[in-house]
Formats: sequence, C-alpha cells, structure tokens
Amino acid sequence: MARLGPLLTLAAGGSLAVALGVLSVTATPGTEPTAAGALAPAASAPGNTPVDTNANPSPKAAKTAKPTPIRADFAGRVKGNQGLIAVSVRNGKAIAYFCDGKIEAWFKGKAKDGAVELDGFGDSSVTARLKDGRASGEIELGRQRWDFSASTARKPSGLYRASAIIRGARLKSGWIVLADGTQTGFTSLGEKQVPTPTLTPGADPTIDGERVEAKDVDGFIEEMTS
Repeated sequence: MARLGPLLTLAAGGSLAVALGVLSVTATPGTEPTAAGALAPAASAPGNTPVDTNANPSPKAAKTAKPTPIRADFAGRVKGNQGLIAVSVRNGKAIAYFCDGKIEAWFKGKAKDGAVELDGFGDSSVTARLKDGRASGEIELGRQRWDFSASTARKPSGLYRASAIIRGARLKSGWIVLADGTQTGFTSLGEKQVPTPTLTPGADPTIDGERVEAKDVDGFIEEMTS
C-alpha cells in the first residue's frame, strides 16, 4: 500500500472531516491535620537519625493507571450505520478501520490508560475505552458521529488488508470479518472503486483478474504505525 498513514477513501468523490476532543482528569491527594498543643520531641540520642514521617506519600496520593492490553483485536457494528469497525492494539500502538462498503477510513494512534485515541484523514477520529474484552467508543467522520461497541475478535474474524500494483495502478483493499461470518470490504484501483470479493481468511483473493495477498493485522500494523 503506497500510502501507509491514516486515510479516508470515499466512493463517488465525497469528502469528510471532523475534530477530535481530548478529556483529561487529575487528582489531588489530601493531607492530614497536625494536633494542636503537641509537645516538641526530645533530642535524639547520639548515633540515631530522626525519621521524617512525611517522607513517604500517602497511598491515596498514588495514581493508578487503567490497564491497557499489550495485544488485542476487536470488531463489531457501528450503531446507526450499516458499517463495521475493527480496532487492533500492539504494544501501545493502535489502528482502526471503518467500512460500510461505500466508504472506508483508516486510523492510527496510541493505546494507553485503557483507551485508544486515533486520528484519520483530516480531522476524522476514533476514540474508545478498552474494558472487559470490548472496545466501546465513538467514530467521527465529517458531520457524522456514531457510537460503536466491538467485541474481542479471534481468528478468522478480524481485520485484513491487501496492497498490490496491477497493470501500473495501485490496488488497496480492506476487509472486516465478524465472528458470525458477516463481512464488509472496500477496494480501490488507482482512483476508482472496484468490486471487493468475499474474503476467505487464509486464502488470497482474486481482484480485477489478479490474485493478491490478503494479510491479517499482524502482517501490516507495524508498517502502518511506524
């Protein structure tokens, strides 16, 4: 795939853009009062070092980060839309792919503190919380905004991608496969959309008369996020 950054492909030449907001939370530890009228401590004996009882912070002051999976894959339906979405995490890096058969969008970014914040073409974005084997969040494309909840994807379900040069034109394909066999995909050849064949995971599809290699997410996530 010639362009490995985030991208948004539109059938029939449409355009999409959106803004992403970021929410941050801080916590302030409390302090303990000192008793009034307390007597001054006696001088320490030779060879003894006074202990500073304030040297160690209260356990309440420690901020516990939310767990983030090192490796995880999610796939599910987008609410209020006929499309599917897939989210994959590897060692703090993350990508997502949205597709409804007419438009597609790729996103990339970071996974930390139990969440992902991903950017796509223009100001499009995906944000999601990762908890209890699900990725739940929001996708923004142009003036459209949809919620989604994607469950853990185990092969053969998940995210797939193909890239090749066919008769001098760049071919790019993406597929999302759900556990129940539902799938959607999008293929462009040069500047036009071409039919996307049904993907059989583990087999290479034929597109526009040429056989191409369809890789699962492990075969391209590092390249897309580098």
